[in-house]
Amino acid sequence: MLSLKHSFRMAIASISSSKLRSALTTLGIVIGVAAVIANVSLGASFNQYFTEEIGSVGNNFIIIEGKAANLFHDDEMEVVKNTPGIVGVSPLSQEVAQVKYISTMRQITVQGVSEDYEEVGNIQMESGTFIDDKDRYMAVIGHDVAYEKFDRKISDKNTIELTFTRPDGETVTKQFKVKGIVASPETTFVQSGIEPDERIFIPISTMNEIMDQDYYWGFFAAATSLESIDEVTDELDKRLARDLGVPFRDLDNEDAKPYSLMNQGEILEEVDKLSDALGSLLTSVALISLIVGSIGIMNIMLVTVTERTGEIGIMKSLGYKNYEVLSLFMVESIVVGLLGGILGIVFGVAGAYLADNAMGLPYVFPADMILLGMLVSLVVGLLAGIYPANKAARMNPVDALRHE
Repeated sequence: MLSLKHSFRMAIASISSSKLRSALTTLGIVIGVAAVIANVSLGASFNQYFTEEIGSVGNNFIIIEGKAANLFHDDEMEVVKNTPGIVGVSPLSQEVAQVKYISTMRQITVQGVSEDYEEVGNIQMESGTFIDDKDRYMAVIGHDVAYEKFDRKISDKNTIELTFTRPDGETVTKQFKVKGIVASPETTFVQSGIEPDERIFIPISTMNEIMDQDYYWGFFAAATSLESIDEVTDELDKRLARDLGVPFRDLDNEDAKPYSLMNQGEILEEVDKLSDALGSLLTSVALISLIVGSIGIMNIMLVTVTERTGEIGIMKSLGYKNYEVLSLFMVESIVVGLLGGILGIVFGVAGAYLADNAMGLPYVFPADMILLGMLVSLVVGLLAGIYPANKAARMNPVDALRHE
């Protein structure tokens, strides 16, 4: 009786006797498995990258933006602050100002915020301290503003000149002392104008005084947790709608409301959908390589059966059963698939690592991809070998011996 061990040895001997042909046969499997593993890993890396990017903007944040000026005032600020589940909130105002340092002038976005923005906006300081609600003409500048925007680097305690243009066209120029510099985050996510690297932060009371206004363009709030953020956002939406006179029937109609709400959970959900779609697309393309690889194995096994027809005839004349001949060629097909799978896993892992490094992505490699790679290559080898092995097993020994 032909043992599995003996079948394996014969399979290795057959593969070794035609190294080039065997290598070319496994190439399709190698490319397919490597592509699947690399693409799945890249999809996971992109997902983690964007999750970290979004997390750098704030912790469990909710952004409330007015669609028109003069919408949000201190009353709306109290509504947001008193909403259950809100643990911090900063009002926001934003203007583009002419910023002068020594003899260089640049146009930079200036944001008016409260002291709570340091926590809700996840601001990390490189030097100095963040603005305080008691401050007046003090500024905190982003890392790029301090080191990239001007001919000379700005340090805390330096003075910069900010020129604002009011809605009526009047310009107001004020001197601001730099109180601190925001540390450069490891992420570069830009969403709704809240990326801190290229911004200047000043007290919102000072911003409103300069612009001669008493309203805010929006709020940046933080919820207790990411799990509860949708519930908190819904409650906040109801309270703001009631405060601003939006009819209850229009609560779900975004166009009917004079403001918009967006939270971290919604952005993460969209990122997940994008990552899943991208991963599915890349994996589908990679699966084509596996199909091509399986066809390659089937073809080479058919050739092998034809070449070894005489050998099959001798085996059957010596008493080998159909299932033994079948197992012999099935094992050989599976071995070819597994060899391609092992090489595909190695190249897939290496390719994903190199691609992540080249694109500056965090390296994420799901361990279950190794098992998946082996399983896929095993199934491909098995399916590709069924027809050729069955053809060999059903050969008439007399006809097989006459083949030569």
